[in-house]
Amino acid sequence: MRKKVISLLVLALSLITLSACAGQSAADKDILTNSQDTNQIVWGVKNDTRLFGLMDIATGEVRGFDIDIARAITEKILGRDGNAIFVEVTSKTRIPLLKNGNIDAIIATMTITEERKKQVDFSDVYFDAGQSLLVANDSPIQGVEDLSADTTVLVVKGSTSAVNIREAAPDANILELENYAEAFTALQSGQGDAMTTDNAILLGMASENPNYHLVGGTFTEEPYGIAINKGQDDFRDAVNDALQEMHRDGTYDDIYNKWFPDDASGKVE
Repeated sequence: MRKKVISLLVLALSLITLSACAGQSAADKDILTNSQDTNQIVWGVKNDTRLFGLMDIATGEVRGFDIDIARAITEKILGRDGNAIFVEVTSKTRIPLLKNGNIDAIIATMTITEERKKQVDFSDVYFDAGQSLLVANDSPIQGVEDLSADTTVLVVKGSTSAVNIREAAPDANILELENYAEAFTALQSGQGDAMTTDNAILLGMASENPNYHLVGGTFTEEPYGIAINKGQDDFRDAVNDALQEMHRDGTYDDIYNKWFPDDASGKVE
């Protein structure tokens, strides 16, 4: 009887141990060690953001600045044979996917904010995003200081951009449209003198429409960082070390100039 009780106790303890191991969240694993073991880093990226992460229908591959930065970081951490795996995320899904351990890091035009820092850690800044102005190539406007009562600025209705431009250029006339497409169409038809939103979005528009360009740099600060789960300090440090090395050896400049050859407003020095 005593042997039977001891056997049952041993079995129970074994089951508890196995359950604990099985119940360990994927998000609890050490990302740096796991990446070195599997020779891959899984990145959450956008598939619908021109110049940063956009699916190429012809090839079935996602392309953009974020993608190339992620590949370069992967190579710096794991070597030339390291694999960068890309998983599509949206603004809504990216943090849950990271917290659940489905991805190792987020590089998806994600602004570093104090509110987000409560949930995730961030790498150093890799793109200096901020609000800017898009104007026609022959426009006399060179920056927000040129916006006056005689100029009309186009913005998306209800956006933070509308609030920011009213603070930066209180005398300008502000015309709010429903979405970016409507705002840009209004700019093309002469209903406004400039359009304003994040420089990342405006750069995408300018890349498709060579008669327009960005002016005046940025007048708000909304820097992009790579989001990493809390408790993954070694992995975050490895990512930052990789970014620093990319700045030193020119890799960062090469990638930036590939995607933004005519604009340095987002470049991190």
